Amino acid sequence: MTTTTDGAAAAATPAAAPVARRVAAQAGFEARMILRNGEQVLVAVVIPVLALVGLVRASFIDIETGGAARVDLLAPGVLALAVMTASFTSQAIATAFDRRNGVLRLLATTPLGRGGLLAGKVLGVLAVEAVQVVLIAGAALALGWRPDPGGALPALVGLVLGTAAFTALALLVAGTLRAEAVLALANLLLLVLALGGGVILPAERLPGPFASLAAWLPSGALGDVMRGALVDGALPLLPALVLVGWTTVLGVLAARLFRWH
Repeated sequence: MTTTTDGAAAAATPAAAPVARRVAAQAGFEARMILRNGEQVLVAVVIPVLALVGLVRASFIDIETGGAARVDLLAPGVLALAVMTASFTSQAIATAFDRRNGVLRLLATTPLGRGGLLAGKVLGVLAVEAVQVVLIAGAALALGWRPDPGGALPALVGLVLGTAAFTALALLVAGTLRAEAVLALANLLLLVLALGGGVILPAERLPGPFASLAAWLPSGALGDVMRGALVDGALPLLPALVLVGWTTVLGVLAARLFRWH
């Protein structure tokens, strides 16, 4: 009788959803949380589009393009900037406050697990970036952008590499600092890298010491990869390797130092 009862109880207990379905659900939740947050949409979509339009249309700003159309040089950099906003700034802030509020520790004990949670975050970021690419590319095309047709695949590789590097940085920052410190640092670092990190403009166009430093930063490497892909139609090897190196170092540090509570 006990065996029958136990069997019936076990049969009545719903089984956990497959891993892929759990991760996909978490990814959808992560993407919706960013896209429903007005402040995050402002940083991730509105500001990059306004920056693109302003830099392309502002004739009083002198930008050396090397003979290329201004929009052709700037659009890849703005796409790189959008990757940074989604994979670093938005992700660092969201993860830090989830950690402070105990959400990460709670989700880590569910069938989703820590690995599933991290995978969901990365896929959620990629979903947001897909929206960014469509909107920013649409604005750039309306401004006369003519990307190299052969650069689509190299640009996708660059987008994935940049997402990996900046997500690793986001997790490192969010997992080691207080949420309030992360809020300030993530926005400040985004501003510094956008202005002097070689992301919107090539590193060699920056003044003084920024020119030699920016190319070795993840921001400068991502900008160079996107420009090489969408202007020249090829994947620049050295900047891609720089991104791989940053991803490896930051990923190892995040894995060792990240605190779930």
